[in-house]
Amino acid sequence: MGDVGQDRRSAAIFGASGGIGRALAEEALRRGFETVHVGSRSGEGPSGEGLRPFRFDYENEESIADFADSVSETPLSLIVVATGVLTLADGIGPERSFRKIDPDLMEKVFRVNTIGPALVAKHLLPQLPRDRRSVFAALSARVGSIGDNRLGGWHSYRASKAALNMLIRNFAIELARTHKQALAVALHPGTVDTKLSEPFQGNVPDKQLFTPQRSAAHLFDVIEGLEPKDSGGHFDWRGDRIPD
Repeated sequence: MGDVGQDRRSAAIFGASGGIGRALAEEALRRGFETVHVGSRSGEGPSGEGLRPFRFDYENEESIADFADSVSETPLSLIVVATGVLTLADGIGPERSFRKIDPDLMEKVFRVNTIGPALVAKHLLPQLPRDRRSVFAALSARVGSIGDNRLGGWHSYRASKAALNMLIRNFAIELARTHKQALAVALHPGTVDTKLSEPFQGNVPDKQLFTPQRSAAHLFDVIEGLEPKDSGGHFDWRGDRIPD
């Protein structure tokens, strides 16, 4: 089995003000990371010993580049992108029919779910250590699987997560050429009791709605169990591979 614990000096969580992101940051400390950089648009998030807040904005690439510069002397062994959007702040989305597709909505969803994580990868993947194991993980969703799609709908969200999964695969291929021990993966956290899933929780079977803390613990179990052959894959909270 793999072990991200080969180096637990420094990790970064993007989206640490959200339910899952906050829980991931706290779980990282429990798993022994000395420093966990916790990023949000506001610069707010979990606080305490070992937590280092930073501000980033997907609309401002320079903010991501600035963070990368700030940690360049201490390479991160774990990066988790926990940002995501399903329903926008104004209550629009997700679309249940192609008749409801709106280009402005789609652009906003892709900005958060696909382009944002790509920018994080652009600036931080080159800094991953070359001499030891490291993991870049982005939270995806089972509904981003093309092969597993049976219901349709949720066009922008599904497509943005499918595109993210493809990017993760591309990143894994490129990393393998220069960072032999680095892994890039997409992770499905399950249905978690957060603002993102709140409008749809009525359809979740009993005992399948996770607290953020439980989801974070499962995701860390998956991360710590990753092997080199897993890089580029999409895994659920149990560690099972999700079809492309």
